Amino acid sequence: MTVKAILDAKGRDVVTIAASRTLREAVSLLAEHRIGALVVTVDDDRISGILSERDIVRAIGREGAEVLEKPVSAVMTARVQVCRESHTVNEVMQIMTEGRFRHLPVEKDGRLAGIVSIGDVVKRRIEEVEREAEEIRTYIATA
Repeated sequence: MTVKAILDAKGRDVVTIAASRTLREAVSLLAEHRIGALVVTVDDDRISGILSERDIVRAIGREGAEVLEKPVSAVMTARVQVCRESHTVNEVMQIMTEGRFRHLPVEKDGRLAGIVSIGDVVKRRIEEVEREAEEIRTYIATA
C-alpha cells in the first residue's frame, strides 16, 4: 500500500499555520482539531516547517509559559522530512522510526499534498497483515 492510497482513503486536508503566528495560536489549533502537529507553510502551500506537541512542550520546559507568545518559527522544525505519494507503508514506517517522529508531510510538486501520521500507517499495516492472513487461510482451505 502506498501513501497515495492512505490519502485517498483518509483525505488530504492538512491544518497549517504561518511561521509568524504565536505558539499560543498553534496550541489552540492543535486542541481545536484534536491533532498532534501543524505543518508550517508559506502562501503557496510550500512547506517551511512542522510544529508538534512535543516541540511546544519542550519549549515550555526550557523557557516557561511565556514562550507561548513567541512565533511558531522560534520552535518549529525547519528541516522537515517529507514523503511522496509513491512511498510505501513500510518505507514511511522506516522514515518515522529512524527520525523518531509521528507525523510526515506529503509533498507533491514542491507543495504540501497531505500528511500521514503513525496512526494512519499502523492502521494500514494491520489491514495488510489481516488481508494476507485471510488469503493464506483461504488458500489452505481450498488446497
